[in-house]
Amino acid sequence: MSTSARPCAFLDRDGTIITDKHYLAEPEGVELIPGAVEALRLLRDAGYLLVMVSNQSGVGRGYFTMESVERVNARLAELLAVNGLVLDGAYICPHGPDESCSCRKPRPGLVEQALADLDIDLDQSVVIGDKCADVGLGQTVGALGVLVRTGHGAQHEAQG
Repeated sequence: MSTSARPCAFLDRDGTIITDKHYLAEPEGVELIPGAVEALRLLRDAGYLLVMVSNQSGVGRGYFTMESVERVNARLAELLAVNGLVLDGAYICPHGPDESCSCRKPRPGLVEQALADLDIDLDQSVVIGDKCADVGLGQTVGALGVLVRTGHGAQHEAQG
């Protein structure tokens, strides 16, 4: 790790940054969760890189294409930019839950890709999301996993 390495907030997309619309394929459906911009700004101001890591099994299931995911992510980037925010990276797992891949959360592949691209201090990083897989990713890579109560978070919290 270099001396310029920064902590990273690895962020889930659906249910954490934007409203979970269940297999969102159209950019028109992108809606920022209330408070998300303020939370991202606090993380940025605290020195964190902002990196989105998202399972998009709708691609693997044939519901939509990676091009659809990219259009949705571009719309998200537009909405964040209007609020003075830019993601430092976005990493997507397009595989279904039954596919054997290394990138589907809670497996570490998406974080490993980010580590190869960015100067990240993993020991000081967090993984933030609304599902147990997000917290599990944090545990897998040795970062703090944070479960938010937006999206599916309250339901996952109740399940223990």
